[in-house]
Amino acid sequence: MARLIGLRRQFGLAMLPIEFDIVHVIDSVANEAAGPSYSVPALCQALAKECNSVTLVSIGQEESVTNNGFSTRTFRHDYEGMPLIRQMRLSRAMQSALRLYGDRKDVIFHMHGLWLMANVYPARIAKRAGTPLVLAPRGMLAPAAINFSKWRKRLMWYAFQARAVEAVSCFHATSEQEYQEIRDFGLRQPVAVVPNGVAVPASPVRAPESRKTRIALYLGRVHPKKGLDRLITAWRKIEDQHSEWSLRIIGPDEGGYVERLKRQAFELGIGRVSFEEPLFGVAKAEAFRTADLFVFPTLNENFGMTVAEALAEGTPVICTKGAPWEGLVTHRCGWWIDHGPDQLAACLGDAMSIGRQELAAMGSRGREWMRRDYSWESKARMMRDVYLWLSGGLPMPVFVHHA
Repeated sequence: MARLIGLRRQFGLAMLPIEFDIVHVIDSVANEAAGPSYSVPALCQALAKECNSVTLVSIGQEESVTNNGFSTRTFRHDYEGMPLIRQMRLSRAMQSALRLYGDRKDVIFHMHGLWLMANVYPARIAKRAGTPLVLAPRGMLAPAAINFSKWRKRLMWYAFQARAVEAVSCFHATSEQEYQEIRDFGLRQPVAVVPNGVAVPASPVRAPESRKTRIALYLGRVHPKKGLDRLITAWRKIEDQHSEWSLRIIGPDEGGYVERLKRQAFELGIGRVSFEEPLFGVAKAEAFRTADLFVFPTLNENFGMTVAEALAEGTPVICTKGAPWEGLVTHRCGWWIDHGPDQLAACLGDAMSIGRQELAAMGSRGREWMRRDYSWESKARMMRDVYLWLSGGLPMPVFVHHA
């Protein structure tokens, strides 16, 4: 296979789809507000042009669908009515389906996430069969993420996850920051750094400059790790100086956190902040386009999909250093700042003092950056080369870090 690939590249011929079956496994893609619910199917769709067979396996309402070039198989969640056991996300149907790959040598498993049984089943099969296994932690090895439900994760590690991680042939990190988190956790297998992609619309229509109100937007999960309490505190510091600006917080409530934020805003006397239901599809894109500024005050992310989506729609971004978006500064399309309400308030004050045309120019530079460097096609080709390397068909790609 390596000689055939070398000849095709030497003579400038297109790469043939790789012959291995690629099986992606994730706990769920049902939560549309979660980044992996978009990025994992999007990667599978792009990979379908590079690989003969791509299947996405998850837990949810049972179904089997082929669409956009890849197959989706969803299996029943067992023990949903048992409060403690249900958190493990057991699925005998998923386990049985994955076992069917156990006697084959032409399969590569690509797991996404940690701490659930969907992140254990493929490892058992790959280890027994001696087939390659890729694991994308999806930010779940970051210290801030580990500290949520710490004891449950520690129990899961010693009971199941540690042995599953031993079977990993290569980790998939979506940023250099996540690569470092993998190493800091003590894991020494190779790590391929392959960022997520983003779909860039042909020509986003921005809000008219005659509009009186200007909008700062947060859009995503409303969860403590997103740093929204700090955003509320920061907003109070600068709201009175920027009367034309309003803050929109859009996304699904997790664990009653919206009520805590509403109470905080009320106690601080904030007048121009709204808490809104999640938006998807066309409505979500419209929210990005009508915003003058996107604010992402997260404590920790492996990538931060909404940052890429905002930039793709031409909206400049303020992002904390909890997410790996230092390119906002180098590409002159936003701000990458330290954590804390004071730092966020100072940056918001500066950004909100900028005229519409200058902010729009920043957004245009961000959109061009996304179009140039973050297409799903380019990320799928990188991932294809990882699979070819693991199957012995290519040398190790330059973007793979070896311990």
